[in-house]
Amino acid sequence: MTCAYTPSQIDEYLDYISFPAQYRLVKSGTTPPPQTLEFLTLLGAYHLSAVPYENLTLHYSKSHAVSLDLQVIFKKIVTDKRGRGGYCMENCLFYLNILRGLGFNAYPTGARIRLRVGVIPHGDYIGWMHIVNIVTFPDGAKYVVDVSFGGDGPTKPMPLIHGVSQQNIGTQEIRFVHDHIPQLMHRSSSESLAFQRSTKLWIYQYRNSSAHEWNSYYCFSELEFLPQDFEVINCYASTSPDCFQTFTLLVVRFLRRDGDGEGTEKEEIHGKVMLVNGEVKRNTGGRTETVLSCTSEVERVEALRLYFGIELTEEERMGIRDRVTELTG
Repeated sequence: MTCAYTPSQIDEYLDYISFPAQYRLVKSGTTPPPQTLEFLTLLGAYHLSAVPYENLTLHYSKSHAVSLDLQVIFKKIVTDKRGRGGYCMENCLFYLNILRGLGFNAYPTGARIRLRVGVIPHGDYIGWMHIVNIVTFPDGAKYVVDVSFGGDGPTKPMPLIHGVSQQNIGTQEIRFVHDHIPQLMHRSSSESLAFQRSTKLWIYQYRNSSAHEWNSYYCFSELEFLPQDFEVINCYASTSPDCFQTFTLLVVRFLRRDGDGEGTEKEEIHGKVMLVNGEVKRNTGGRTETVLSCTSEVERVEALRLYFGIELTEEERMGIRDRVTELTG
């Protein structure tokens, strides 16, 4: 499949995320890696722990404009080496092309999300606001790879199978269900079974333990989206005063546990550190705790460096002046 990145860029990315040498059979793309779930899962863990979900460009920049140009994104994440990532469309489209460069059969699709009320997603699904990648293995098995949904997003590939749950971080469980969402009306019971199936969507759900109810967070179909589709979504997400991205500063970096090399402990995501406006929070699988409350820009810029490894330029730091997300204490 078409990939925007050269073999040398794929190598540069793998170096940047410190991907283990033993899984990189031959450099520069002359021999593709194994098309296995094990490889895909390991790659995702290294990506999530090296490339944060963040919307800082909307707040700390001169233009406050998010570019979906794949070379611009590569420079921002890999070449500049300043700890940057991106929000969902940047990060997922970037990762899509990494997957294709490594030989995976992958394509993107758009997702509708539900907004949080308090800490729980609630109410109607809003419009297209997210993106996931669907990977098809040689045996036909399909897995969803989502590397940029933020704190309650999946930390490993998920099988596109109804009702199959898997552990996420700590006691949290995640799954997909294939069902209708309440807002869609075109699903008459008199229609054929094939039609009923065609109008159902894949719904991402999570619960924080088996004692909790399942929460539906986003939904999507298996329709491939084009780059032009994401340009439209990106325009709304990055410019509308009604979109939470424009008035909420967000960063999430996942924490990876290194394996012991003997198979006793796997290399996997075991926690996360988050920045929501001025609050730095950490969750290592059991509970979320606030570790720092920033009241000034000096404190927040230092927190970005200390907790997330993100270095902002002077021009970027000045870009937040007079913005709604500026800390003025």
